[in-house]
Amino acid sequence: MNAPLQEPTFLILSALAAGPMHGYGVIQEVEALSGGRVSLRPGTLYGALDRLSEQGLVAQDGEEVVDGRLRRYYRLTDPGATVLDAEVQRMTGNARAAAARLRRRAGGSATAPA
Repeated sequence: MNAPLQEPTFLILSALAAGPMHGYGVIQEVEALSGGRVSLRPGTLYGALDRLSEQGLVAQDGEEVVDGRLRRYYRLTDPGATVLDAEVQRMTGNARAAAARLRRRAGGSATAPA
């Protein structure tokens, strides 16, 4: 998987990097990680989890019945962690490059017109 991850996918994988979690927990963690910018609906989340499971990036990690409802847990797989790490490295490199350009700009360096 070489293409950049979509933000919701990145956040789902990031949430699961902390450990196995059920769907509602993932929704809450994604919202917290994004500072409230990304709010996943259950249908969107479970569609993404199904896709990520098919890709081998996440796996089901058990289920339990709570208050008469099935609660299914998911975990990040080793390939999922590898993909997440690669995306973190890509984003970090982009952020460093942007920060360096902003420092040069703030320092008064002449830049070529766009």
